[in-house]
Formats: sequence, C-alpha cells, structure tokens
Amino acid sequence: MVYVLDNTGKALMPTERHGKVRRLLRDKQAHVVRLQPFTIQLEYESKSYTQEVILGVDAGSVHIGISATTKTKELFASDFILRTDVVKKISDRRELRRYRRFRKTRYRAARFDNRRKDEGWLPPSIIQKVNSHIKTIQFVHSILPVCHTIIEVAQFDIQKLKNCNVQGAEYQQGEQTGFWNVREYVLARDGHKCQHCGGKSGDKILNVHHLESRRTGGNSPDNLITLCKTCHKAYHCGEYELPLKMSFSLRSASIMNLVRWSIYWRAKEIFGNVHQTYGYFTKHVRIHNNIEKTHCADAFCISGNINAKRLRCIYMCKYLARHTRVLHASKPKKGGLKQQKHASHWIGKTKFQKYDTVMWNGINRFIYGSTHGRLILRDVYGTLATPTETVNAKTVKFVSRTKGSVIMQKIN
Repeated sequence: MVYVLDNTGKALMPTERHGKVRRLLRDKQAHVVRLQPFTIQLEYESKSYTQEVILGVDAGSVHIGISATTKTKELFASDFILRTDVVKKISDRRELRRYRRFRKTRYRAARFDNRRKDEGWLPPSIIQKVNSHIKTIQFVHSILPVCHTIIEVAQFDIQKLKNCNVQGAEYQQGEQTGFWNVREYVLARDGHKCQHCGGKSGDKILNVHHLESRRTGGNSPDNLITLCKTCHKAYHCGEYELPLKMSFSLRSASIMNLVRWSIYWRAKEIFGNVHQTYGYFTKHVRIHNNIEKTHCADAFCISGNINAKRLRCIYMCKYLARHTRVLHASKPKKGGLKQQKHASHWIGKTKFQKYDTVMWNGINRFIYGSTHGRLILRDVYGTLATPTETVNAKTVKFVSRTKGSVIMQKIN
C-alpha cells in the first residue's frame, strides 16, 4: 500500500499500483515524503475524489491499536507503544532539584507555597499519554482522508476488579473503612505482627515496608507489608528476601479511567467527526466474527467494516524520548569532576544520529546508542539485532532519519 498526497499536502486514497508509482517518481511527477509507511506527494493538480474512510482507535495506557478501513479493504493498521518512563524521569528530576536546593547556592525564595492546579489538571505522565493519542490520530489523518473517527473509551470498575462479589452499599465501604490512614489499615490487616519473623526478634517497633518501590507500586495496601524495625533493616542490608509479591497492578485501569474523556473531547475538538464506543461492543463483534485478540484486531472491529479485507502486514510503532535534558552526571567517579552529560546529536565522528534507520546485513534496524564509537542496533521492540552487542559503523548503510519521537517498523 502506497499512500498519496496531492500537491497541497492533502491526503488522497492510497494505491497498490506500484508500476504507476514508479513511473511518477521516474518522471519527477511525484516525490517521496516518507519511507515508513511509504508515502509520495504529487507534483501536479489531481482530482480529490475519496471514499469513506473510517478510523478505529483502541485507546490504551501502553498500546494504541489503529485500523483505517473502507467497506472493501483495510488501508492502514498499526500498534503504537507508548512511553512508560515518564514517571521515573519526573521522579529523578525531583530528586536532582531537591539535592541542588540544599547545596550552597545563592538565596532563592521558597516556591512550594505559590503553586496552584488549574481546573481539569492532570499529572504530566497522564498528559503525555493523552498527547500521544492525539498525535497518533493526527498521523493517520495526515496520510489518509479519514471521514469518521471512532474511539473505544474504556471504563473499569476498580472495586469490582479487586472483589468480584461487591455490590450495593459495599461500593461506599471500601477495605479501609474505619481506619484513619493506609498505615493503620496495613498494621491492623497484618495483626500488628512482623510478617517475616512473627515477633521472634522481640522488636516492638513496627514499620510498613513497600514490596515494590513507591515509584513503581505506589502506596496501595497491596504493595505494603508490616515488618519490625530489626527485620526491616536486615532486609535493606540484603540479609534475606521476601517471598511475598504484590497482587496484580491496577495502574492501567486507573490511567484509562482518567484519560478516556480527555482523549475523546480533545479529539472531537480537533477532528470534529469523532464518535465513541465501548469495550463490550468490540468484544461481541470480535468473538462473533472469530477474530484474534490483538490491539490492531480490536481497532479493526471498532472501525465497523467487518467485511473489509484485512492487511497482511502492520506497522509497529514506538514513542521514545529523543534527547536528555541532564547537563551533568549526578554521580561522578570518585575523586573526579562532574562530566558533561548532554550528548551531541551525532554519534562520535560518524554521520549517524540516535534512532536513525540503517541497513546491516540486509536488514533495517535502529541505532539505539553507541559504545566507544561502535553502534548498538536494535529492532522496534528494543531487542538486540546483532550477534555481538555492537557493530562497526563502517559496516552499516544509512537508510533514513527518524522525524519526531516515533520509530516505525513493518511487521509481517
């Protein structure tokens, strides 16, 4: 499938007539706009007749399923992987700023008491996911003449996921009913007894320990356990390991409950003809038509054109952080000076940049970084693409430069 733009940049219907595309490029009546997916732009005026193209969007916290269809065939299918490192980067930035404020610097007035949150405020990690959904829809609109956009907005019953028998007034009486805070609930739940030694250490001071780090698992009661001070200190010294693991995470469900309406209203404001559907409709259509469970398949069902001929290949896309804003290494070597952390756009003395698409041994891969001037090649999933960890920069051939913060690879 070759995607076509007119001479003004407006999307036209794609074509599978590869011979005509080669002739247009040969006669310089068109030029290549992008390689993935292969898109050309015409140099002359053409008719703007288009069919009705419906875009189905399977919104998610980690994956976005995309499928654009007509009544007869599927025109574009992709799976976008969203970033999951935003929370970690924000936490690292907070720690670095806190450390910097405690150093001997010139006086700066406190700013902790002059912050306010606007109406409809969302955390930065959530805003990033909303923006990624909008960018994904904009990308499809840029290569296809989409008429209607249908987004699946999922709503999860968090209490039902924790307790499938909850009903009626029990929704207003959660597991922490009657307790002042989470710590008091955890201590009462564990019987005010150390869950490792059972009180054999004789230490009467009890601490509440995070099974997963607070950054990863949060302050949920499922992520907390009671330990005496002696066992808590011994655990952090590496003297033993806790066999207990936190229960299944509800992070994705909580994120979707937050972002679903933000995605819908922002998309409706930008693109106009946007509608919504729900997961149980998609599930019924998928099971009734015996379609496999994938993000692209769900998006295909959401688009509504079930009788359309599906594509054999999809595009796997991944959002990435292109550059770092860290100026210096936070932990320099012992006795050494702070080294500059901000790297150049270029890798060593080569003409390559990070996330460039290059060809090595006949396959296209992405440059994820370098070590002593040697390139690290990986695929879109981040899997090492070479038998050795690094390869010589002279053995690869430049293919294309990544624009923006998305890398894209065709998957059969």
